[in-house]
Amino acid sequence: MGHTYIIAEAGVNHNGRLDLALQLCDAAKAAGVDAVKFQTWKTEKIATQKAPLAEYQETNIKGESESQFEMLKKLELSYEQFIEIKKYCEKIGIQFLSTPDDEDSLEFLAGLHLPFIKISSGEVTNIPYLRQIASKHQPVILSTGMSSLAEVAMAYNTLEEYKSGEIIILHCTTNYPCPLEEVNLKAMVTLRDSFKCKVGYSDHTQGIEVPVAAVALGAEVIEKHFTLEKNMSGPDHKASLNPEELTAMVNAIRNIEKALGDGVKRPNRSELEVCKVVQKSIVACNPIKKGEILSTENLTVKRLGCGIKASYWDLLIGTEAQFDFKVDDPIKLK
Repeated sequence: MGHTYIIAEAGVNHNGRLDLALQLCDAAKAAGVDAVKFQTWKTEKIATQKAPLAEYQETNIKGESESQFEMLKKLELSYEQFIEIKKYCEKIGIQFLSTPDDEDSLEFLAGLHLPFIKISSGEVTNIPYLRQIASKHQPVILSTGMSSLAEVAMAYNTLEEYKSGEIIILHCTTNYPCPLEEVNLKAMVTLRDSFKCKVGYSDHTQGIEVPVAAVALGAEVIEKHFTLEKNMSGPDHKASLNPEELTAMVNAIRNIEKALGDGVKRPNRSELEVCKVVQKSIVACNPIKKGEILSTENLTVKRLGCGIKASYWDLLIGTEAQFDFKVDDPIKLK
């Protein structure tokens, strides 16, 4: 099993404050993830003045904004601030990523030469935008919440047609927090089998079990929301991990990577000595004279630590004893 690329999704959990964004970078670095990801947008480009809040947003921000536009405006960071965040990430040694939510932000982020363009679930059916993303010829990570397999296929084919770089597909359920009954983690395997590409999982459940299970099922990318404090006001804090939980998730995933191994079924080096003691060998259960026919009457299998393995039983039965044997002597051929 290779190295799972773990993205700590800071998203909008900076609450529109640069100082909190930089603290999130520090927390992500301390947790041992590969990248910290934000979201970049211009509110006027992505929402109308009257766009309503999603139910989970309305619940989590407790009436602090009347519309989605108002909420997004409070959470928006400037391009200049994102350049500062990227420089800070380079200073502390963690990869900076951000999801562009509009065409201008795509142009801005594409100019920063990031390793991936992250496409949010809400853009799976946005064919004109997918064409523009693909035209950058950069690797993309495509989240697929709210989408049918047919819609994912349409998005995937569009990206391929317009010459995108490598496409990695993330299974996702767009619900904050996502109940376990809505995860459908096996759909990630369906995506891998359908598109023959790398797949991963963008997680909105509470806790760390599901992303760890996703790695066991073959996820090569994991994305997980995190926050400095779950009780902060904002739409995503409650569905996020705190820094300690993020560290625990990273450690669990790294342990699973070790445990998955290479898939070859063979005894490990540490098992070989145990094998000598535990696996049974063929021994005499009654005294045997040289020339006597070996049979179920004079042979049995016991733990011995040497001798002929019990797997050769059928080859010995019916042959002549080459030596005299006492009870519990290992049978030998020469």
